[in-house]
Amino acid sequence: MLDLKVLTQAVGDLEEEDVMDLLNGFVETKPSEAEAQVAVVACQDGMAIVGDLFEKGEYFVGDLIFAGELLTEAINVLKPVLGNQENVVAGTILLGTVHGDLHDIGKNIFKSMSEAAGFEVIDLGIDVAPETFIKKAQECNPKIVGMSGVLTLAIDSMKETVAAIKAAGIDAKIIIGGNPVTTEACQYVGADRFTTNAAEGVKICQEWV
Repeated sequence: MLDLKVLTQAVGDLEEEDVMDLLNGFVETKPSEAEAQVAVVACQDGMAIVGDLFEKGEYFVGDLIFAGELLTEAINVLKPVLGNQENVVAGTILLGTVHGDLHDIGKNIFKSMSEAAGFEVIDLGIDVAPETFIKKAQECNPKIVGMSGVLTLAIDSMKETVAAIKAAGIDAKIIIGGNPVTTEACQYVGADRFTTNAAEGVKICQEWV
């Protein structure tokens, strides 16, 4: 029987070998889809530990990147016993780094974590113009639009993009993330929520759906 607490802690400690051993042994027992979903939640709880340690300064960006890769690897092990994933998509997130900013580490971490949480993520990449966000949003009708930026200038690009999205009548929740975002910046931009922590950002998206 899979010890969920041990699995959660192994993910939180970034012990890749332990996580894989636990999950491969679990899959060999031919668990039900419901049991596999519980294992996914345990892995996600481990990511919450990672996020907390990053906020405390005990983990660094490299650890976050590795954690995102570890979570993706864990989900891939579980996929054969998770059944038809098309039926459990939590929602669609349209994601991109805004115009004028070329950073993508935080965006990519958020993408990995969101996909592991059951979201379909459409990643537009970096330096994404407002019209590109709008065109794709009209095509795929996402529940959530995520905008990332590291540079201070990204705040004005986010504001411009949010205004364009609302003017186009696109009905989606908007979350922004990155080093320069604050409560004040979120209000200025016109976004629904903000985060500087990828794990927290996924939790917010889960609340919305």
